[in-house]
Amino acid sequence: MEYSQNDENFSLTRFESMLKTNDILFFDSNEFENIIHHYLENGKISLAKRAIKLGLEQHPSSVNLMLYRVEILVIENKFEEANTILDQLYDLEPNNEEVYIQKANVLSKQDQHEKAIEILLMAIGISDAPEDDSDLYALVGMEYLFLDQFDNAIIYFKKCIEVDPSDYSALHNIIYCYDFLNKNAEAISYLNEFLDQNPYCEVAWHQLGRQYFAIKEYAKANAAFDFAIISDDTFVGAYIEKGKVLEKLKQYEDAIENYKITLALDEPTSFALLRIGHCYEKLEKDDLAIQFLKKTVDEDALLDKGWLAITKFYMKRLNYQKALYYINKAVNIDGENVLYWKLYATVNKRLNFLEEAEHGYKRSLELGNYELDTWLDRSDILVALGEYEASIYNLLQAAEFYPENAEIEYRLGGLYFTIQQNEKGRFHLKNAVGLNVEYNFIISELFPHLSDRPIVKAIISDSRNTSN
Repeated sequence: MEYSQNDENFSLTRFESMLKTNDILFFDSNEFENIIHHYLENGKISLAKRAIKLGLEQHPSSVNLMLYRVEILVIENKFEEANTILDQLYDLEPNNEEVYIQKANVLSKQDQHEKAIEILLMAIGISDAPEDDSDLYALVGMEYLFLDQFDNAIIYFKKCIEVDPSDYSALHNIIYCYDFLNKNAEAISYLNEFLDQNPYCEVAWHQLGRQYFAIKEYAKANAAFDFAIISDDTFVGAYIEKGKVLEKLKQYEDAIENYKITLALDEPTSFALLRIGHCYEKLEKDDLAIQFLKKTVDEDALLDKGWLAITKFYMKRLNYQKALYYINKAVNIDGENVLYWKLYATVNKRLNFLEEAEHGYKRSLELGNYELDTWLDRSDILVALGEYEASIYNLLQAAEFYPENAEIEYRLGGLYFTIQQNEKGRFHLKNAVGLNVEYNFIISELFPHLSDRPIVKAIISDSRNTSN
């Protein structure tokens, strides 16, 4: 028996009315199945459990209701109980595909993916029409994905396409596997074969364009996206990708046109606005560039690429005050973004706001940016601020990440001589010149007061003589 939407709504209304009044009303098993399905689809697990319980009380032999019970047990990670019911169901209906699917699901949830595949292949084996079992093929493909067996996954996702050429989920999974295996040529070959049979499939043209883009065949990528658009002139993704190709071809006006089409077709996206801004910047149309870059952060204040783009826009034009204004706004919105703090430090350094710059580098390090230049820039600013002990501590931490680094050793040598710890100064300076004598300019640049000190001159001179 099939139920219309009105029937389902009526059943739901009766069921929820029954829960409120504690009256016991009768529902046939199909009604219970529709009610349970509705609650599971909407994430109302507790109501689904109530419906299953009442359903099994009225229809204790219903296999479908028992399968829903298994589904709930799997959600709750009660695998043993689920398996017990599945074993009972297998005895009742050994040819019920859904029993095998749920058994495989239990195994999959327990990371027993190879056993799950065995069960699913058994389900395919007992099927009256295995050529129609697209869902089963997809499940096998997904289990192979869990095992990182991408070649095997491709085989089963291709079977899905053979059954249903409009199964775009399977098509995406096939290309995902080829991408993971770095098999662009194979992906292109497969997509071209698919398009020979399905020439108006915009999804396949879109995927083909992306493959050509990945191997930098931009003219072919452009043509593929054109065909995607011909197949569906409202396909926003194709216009976006075509815009990216046109940027690579330095056809910025055409790229802007494609990005603007996406703004007209759908809600504006921060990505499209950002790319338009970059294109106008390439065309040296600064007013339009900054207008769209600002629209980017208005659309999505959490998009770090937008704030970074605006800040760098002003930095390129040496307008560090405005750059600082925008990077400050970014930091205030997301104080855990390491890219913001690194740029915040750079802008403040250009403005000679040394304490603020030091704070920016310190936060960058605290947030995990352990690049060598971050350690060195912070160290140099601490030296400029006269914070020699702090600079030494910073460099000793850096040395844990970059042992035997000449730039660190020169700085440590200079710092220890500066604070009159000459033995340590001699040790690190000798290390430094031994690693790379060409970096000795660091001493004259950062510690000019040491340049004429005899011990410093002697260490550098001895090293030069030795190397000669």
